[in-house]
Amino acid sequence: MTMLRFAAIVGIGGSLMAVAVPAFWQGVSASKTTEALDGLGRLSRAAISQAGDRPIKDSFPPSVELTPAEVPRGIRALDPPRTWDHLTWRALGFRFDYEHAYAFRFDSTYDPSSELSRFSAKAHGDLDGDGNLSTFEVRGERAKGADARLMAGLLVDREIE
Repeated sequence: MTMLRFAAIVGIGGSLMAVAVPAFWQGVSASKTTEALDGLGRLSRAAISQAGDRPIKDSFPPSVELTPAEVPRGIRALDPPRTWDHLTWRALGFRFDYEHAYAFRFDSTYDPSSELSRFSAKAHGDLDGDGNLSTFEVRGERAKGADARLMAGLLVDREIE
């Protein structure tokens, strides 16, 4: 093999790596956030669909603390029995029966002066186990006389932590 052929092979290989490696890491990053995005999607769809049958002040289920109470650190964990038995999780049909890496929280409020009900659903993860959390959040609302709706946008803080 001549030096010219060797240089051409190295050049082509380097070009392919320059394209493939960033695409690979982007795919890895996206796969780590799938659980959070799927969970928030399930929560928001359930909250929106249930709101229409209720009085405005009770549009969304009551707030519930972070579940599980401690975010798994760098691992996927299986929850002990009854972890997801809170009234709100049951009302939303939300639970994990398998190992997962995120903890979830649901908050709801009602403002009587504006007759507006709101909710936020959050997913917290510590995928690299360093104690810093990534947070994903969706929000929704329902005004008197209107259908419940999901607010535009997904709030993200430290996407891959």
